Amino acid sequence: MVVRLRSVVFSRLALLHDLSARRTELDRRERQIDLREKVLIVAEDRVQKKIGELKNVEVTVLDLLRRYDEQENARMGSLVKIYQNMKPKDAARIFNELDFDVLVEVLERMRETSAAPILARMDSERAKALTLELAERGRLPETAGDGT
Repeated sequence: MVVRLRSVVFSRLALLHDLSARRTELDRRERQIDLREKVLIVAEDRVQKKIGELKNVEVTVLDLLRRYDEQENARMGSLVKIYQNMKPKDAARIFNELDFDVLVEVLERMRETSAAPILARMDSERAKALTLELAERGRLPETAGDGT
């Protein structure tokens, strides 16, 4: 009976030892999980901060673009007024030499009644190229894969 009792005691001690080892392992894993959770929280906070900073930059850039567009529209509007008030032959002489992209922008904004006499006095090849460019800009862009 003593042998049997010793066997039971050793079994229970072995079981307690196993349970203790498992508990130690579970505690170690819990600490690792807690540490990972803290690292993830810090990383998430950093990401949220960066997102906030990027949103602020986006707002700033959009505001700057809006102001630039307003200034550019005002400058172009001023140029248009100048050319509309010139004699058509003088404006045509300048338009024949003006940078093509600037010319297109100016002419797009001009009243037709002011643009027509100027175009009539321009070099015919330049007026033709300008007319084609203006016609192209009026077209809607084709979508990819529409097959036309």
